[in-house]
Amino acid sequence: MAMTGSDYREEFPQSTLKSNSAAYRGVTVAAIAVAAILFRVYVPRWNSYLSYLELPLLATIYFSLMRRSPLMGVFYGASIGLAQDSLSPDPLGMFGIVKTLVGYFAATAGLRFNVDSSGVRMVLTFFFYFFHQFFYWVLARALLSQMIGFDVPTTLIVAALNAVVAVPLFHVFDKLKVTE
Repeated sequence: MAMTGSDYREEFPQSTLKSNSAAYRGVTVAAIAVAAILFRVYVPRWNSYLSYLELPLLATIYFSLMRRSPLMGVFYGASIGLAQDSLSPDPLGMFGIVKTLVGYFAATAGLRFNVDSSGVRMVLTFFFYFFHQFFYWVLARALLSQMIGFDVPTTLIVAALNAVVAVPLFHVFDKLKVTE
């Protein structure tokens, strides 16, 4: 016997993870994204040690994970990536494409895992940083025919650094949630 739409809803209620998606004011999300992009563009000019922090990526990962909506993850990734492209010397669209994919996959992971745990957030940030760098390398070689290098040990170390920085940063972002 075939299940109707109402039978399906009765047998499989809405996922508790989906119903726990976080809400933020649009101004807060925009301000964090702009601050992260400006940090990425201007701070490394004065302090080269901070050039390893990829704050726009961390903002994309956080808001995509916490919103738990692949469509919103795509929106966050594309908007942050294209804004970063517009201020960087790299070709327009490279960060937009890569961060769109990261946003989508982070939001999908947010549906599958309990992302309120600091350990899960750290592991996912580590993975998505590595994915971001690897996919940027693939796109640069495939679309732009640039023969840039991909140093795996350095990328893993920087991914760990970004994952460690992400944990306290995500706790600060948690304080900005809209409570009902």
